[in-house]
Amino acid sequence: CSRWEEEKKEDGVKWMQLEHRGPYFVPPYEPLPKDVHFYYDGKPLKLSLATEEIATFYAKMLDHEYTTKEIFQNNFFHDWRKEMTSEEQEIIKDLDKCDFGEIHKYFVDKNEARKVLPKEEKQKLKEEAEKIQEEYGYCILDGHREKIGNFKTEPPGLFRGRGEHPKMGMLKKRIMPEDVIINCSKDSKIPEPPEGHKWKEVRFDNTVTWLASWTENIQNTLKYIMLNPSSKLKGEKDWQKYEVARRLKDVVHTIRAQYRKDWKSKEIKKRQRAVALYFIDKLALRAGNEKEEGETADTVGCCSLRVEHIQLHPQLDGQEHVVEFDFLGKDSIRYYNKVSVEKPVFKNLQLFMKNKDPTDDLFDHLNTTFLNKHLQHLMDGLTAKVFRTYNASITLQEQLKALTNSEDNVAGKLLSYNRANRAVAILCNHQRSIPKTFARSMQVLQEKIDAKKKQVEEAQEEVKKAEEEFKDTKDPKAELNVEKKKKLLKRLEEQLAKMNIQATDKEENKQIALGTSKLNYLDPRITVAWCKKFGIPIERIYNKTQREKFAWAIDMAGEDFEF
Repeated sequence: CSRWEEEKKEDGVKWMQLEHRGPYFVPPYEPLPKDVHFYYDGKPLKLSLATEEIATFYAKMLDHEYTTKEIFQNNFFHDWRKEMTSEEQEIIKDLDKCDFGEIHKYFVDKNEARKVLPKEEKQKLKEEAEKIQEEYGYCILDGHREKIGNFKTEPPGLFRGRGEHPKMGMLKKRIMPEDVIINCSKDSKIPEPPEGHKWKEVRFDNTVTWLASWTENIQNTLKYIMLNPSSKLKGEKDWQKYEVARRLKDVVHTIRAQYRKDWKSKEIKKRQRAVALYFIDKLALRAGNEKEEGETADTVGCCSLRVEHIQLHPQLDGQEHVVEFDFLGKDSIRYYNKVSVEKPVFKNLQLFMKNKDPTDDLFDHLNTTFLNKHLQHLMDGLTAKVFRTYNASITLQEQLKALTNSEDNVAGKLLSYNRANRAVAILCNHQRSIPKTFARSMQVLQEKIDAKKKQVEEAQEEVKKAEEEFKDTKDPKAELNVEKKKKLLKRLEEQLAKMNIQATDKEENKQIALGTSKLNYLDPRITVAWCKKFGIPIERIYNKTQREKFAWAIDMAGEDFEF
C-alpha cells in the first residue's frame, strides 16, 4: 500500500511518534564595525547594543517605500525609544535628526560582496546551510523521516504587514527558547534547549500536528513550526480538502435552488444569507469574518461588506441590475468588479441598503458562524471556503477542456494551460503589482523577437534562391540544398512562434498572480491528468517544491481523472 493509504488512526489522533530537534534559533546580533557610525543631528553617536541592532533594522529598509510612510516611522520610533537606555532617550528625540545612511551603505556593500564571492566560498556557505537543514530540518513521525516546513524562528525586525497595516514599523522581537512550547512524543528524545536556556513548556499532544509554537509580540497570534507540505500528514489534509470540494459538485444544484428560493423568504435573516451565498458561489468572494477594530488593516469579505462597498445601477453599459463592488479584501488587495445580477438579488440589495449609513453593515443580520452552520447542515464539511476551492477547480477543468487543442505543440498547450489558470486567478482576484523588471524583460524579449524575424526573412530569401538555382540546373545537389534551407526556415519559424507565445503569455500575466491558486485552490489531479493526456512533462507546470507537495496527486491521477 502506498504511504498515502496506510492504517488509519483513531479520531483526532494525528501521530503515535514524533521526535525532533526543536527550532533553529537565529544567530545573535553582530555589532557594527568601529568605522560605521550612526549620526544624530549631524554628530556621530555610539549606541548601546540593543539600540544599535534596532537601528540596523530601519537602516536596511531605507530604500523601501515603507520607511517613507508616516505610520511606519511613528511606530518604529515609538518602539525604538522604548528599548533605548535613559541616556539615549535624553538625546534621541526626533527621527528626522537621525542619519542611518552610513549603516545602510554598510549593508548594501556587504550584500554586493556576498554576490561576487568566489565559487568555493559560496559552496562552503551552501554546505553550512545544508548541515543545519540536515540537523534541524527533519523529524521522525511514526517511523518516517519527514521534512519540516519552517524549522527556523523568524528573525527580529520591523513588522511590515500587508496593505495599509496600522501596526507597520513596530518592533518584531527576537524569539527566545523561553517563549517556545515544544510538542513531541513522551518516549522520544526530547529536544535540548540552547545552552543556558530552557523551554517555556514541553507537551505531548498527539491531536495536533505542530512541533513547536510561540506567540509573536505584534498581533499576539500563535506561530507554529509545521511539517513541510510534501509530508504525508499535509498531503492527506490537502487531498481531503479537494475531496470535500468534489462532494460539493453533487449537491451544488440543490444548494443553488435552495438559496434562490430563500431570496423570497419571509425572514430577512434568510434573505441576507441567500444573497451572501450567491456572491460567495458566483463571485468566489471570501466569507469575511469579524475582526478586532484597530488591530488590523480595514479589510472585508462577503459577510462583513458595508453599504459603502457597493453601488447599485439599474442600468449600466447596456446591462441590467448591475452591482459595482469596490472594497479591500484579504491582504488589502482591492476587489473591483461590475456584475450583472439576477433581478431578485438586486431588489434584495436595495432593501438591505434602505435607511442605512455608508458605514453600516450590508448584511446586518448575518455572520460567518450563522452562514457556515447552515452550510454544514446542507453538506457535511461544507463551509464558505469550500465554494472557492470548488469554483476554482471546476473553472480550471472546464477552461482546459475548452482551450486545449491537441494539434498544438507543447508551447501552445502550455499557453492554453496558463490561460485557464489565469481565468481562475481572475475569478479569485489574485493580483500582483506589475514586477519592477517587467518593462526591461519585455523589451529584451521584443529585441529577440525582432532579431528572429530578421533571421526568418533571410531564410525565406535563401529558400527562394535555392529554388531558383534548382529550377535552372535541375542538379540533385541543388535539390538537397532546397530541402536543407526549407528545414532551417521551418525551425526558425517555430522558434519565432514560440517567442511570440511567450510574449503574449508575459503580457497577459503581468498583473495576475498564478501561484496562489495553483498551490491552494486547484486540485492538482486536474493538472496531472491533463499533462498525462497531452504528453506534457509535469515539470513544465510544477517546480520541484510543487511536485513534492503534490506527490499524492502525481501518484493517484490517471489521464481520465474528472474533478
